[in-house]
Amino acid sequence: MSEQNGTGKPRGKSRKWPITVAVVAVVAAVAGGGFWVWHEQPSFCNAICHTPMDPYLAAFEQEPGVQGVDKWGNTVENTDSMLAVVHAVPKEEGGADANCLSCHKPTMSQQLTEVSEWATGNMPLYANETYGLVLGERDTEQLGEWLSQDGDAFCLNSACHNITRQDLVKATAQYGERNPHMAMHGQQLDCGDCHKAHRASVNACSRCHDDAPIPDGWLTYDQAQEVANRA
Repeated sequence: MSEQNGTGKPRGKSRKWPITVAVVAVVAAVAGGGFWVWHEQPSFCNAICHTPMDPYLAAFEQEPGVQGVDKWGNTVENTDSMLAVVHAVPKEEGGADANCLSCHKPTMSQQLTEVSEWATGNMPLYANETYGLVLGERDTEQLGEWLSQDGDAFCLNSACHNITRQDLVKATAQYGERNPHMAMHGQQLDCGDCHKAHRASVNACSRCHDDAPIPDGWLTYDQAQEVANRA
């Protein structure tokens, strides 16, 4: 018979509950830690929230410097033209070792807005015969708004590209008056006007200048418009 503790209840049972609570707490902590690690991976975004994330994940996981496909399934001659691919390269290989959350910051306001859009069907989507529905494209200016960042701050900051716009202009001074990082015609291009994450990047200057140089794997403005219109 169990020893009584003066209240008529066995002592053994009263001593077990702290152990049970401790075990549950440890299990919860381990499970929570594992979930949080998974939360940082592209597969989490694909599995939990974004059904049409398959093409984004497939594009993200491609090797750099080879022929590949964009988020719409179109052929990309050089995957280096997609920021998602080159940013995912490990740091020891000269890359940024980035993942989805490196650029898509999960602020509470952003997540609540996207959940609301997703639940009500108001999120902008592109239709594609191969992949079904693909999320609408947000440029760097729109992504920066969630973090209260203006202009270049989304890309040009101490955690990413720790340089100023003036530094960029100097680094591409060889282009002279056609320097793409300079303000031209009274307008400063946004980084995302040329640099695309999940599709081939675009030389926006080629919209007007037929002789604008097109880097390997990039598209002219007209080519990019054609690809986007087919999506």
